[in-house]
Amino acid sequence: MQDTSKQYDAVIDTCKGLFIKKMSDYGSAWRILRLPSLTDQIFIKAQRIRGLQENDVRKVDEGEVSEFIGIINYSIMALIQLEKGVAEQPDLSTEEAAKLYEKQVAITKKLMEDKNHDYGEAWRDMRVSSLTDLILQKLLRVKQIEDNKGKTLVSEGIDANYQDMINYAVFALIHLNE
Repeated sequence: MQDTSKQYDAVIDTCKGLFIKKMSDYGSAWRILRLPSLTDQIFIKAQRIRGLQENDVRKVDEGEVSEFIGIINYSIMALIQLEKGVAEQPDLSTEEAAKLYEKQVAITKKLMEDKNHDYGEAWRDMRVSSLTDLILQKLLRVKQIEDNKGKTLVSEGIDANYQDMINYAVFALIHLNE
């Protein structure tokens, strides 16, 4: 579990580094995105990963790693949007956004640690393609919840699904780095 924690932090450091650089380039323009727009961005990235895993020919010179990083960062943006609501204009400094990012990562990492304790790090025996499929399944669930105006009868909410997507994407990046 100690290795997992270190590996998790290393993946998140890479993702956060890119997030901060993009904040420097674009500011917090992403704050105007509604949740379905963020969900669709994550869906595009997950679909591309699945395509890369299934197709022999690549026409764009970017692999799975950058797409998993995108899934993590867009999911964290979605969690921030859930907490703060959608803004009409960019309204966060890089420092404020970084603090919100870290807050969501801390909550999500704690969830991962709790589940890893209960499941015995079963993800270590999973294939990256299976993690991709689980992310796509979570996305389809989120889309359905969004179509239901956020209402569920017995299921976990949108936030838990975004957190699971982050954790699955982190696991995939750990696998790809090993």
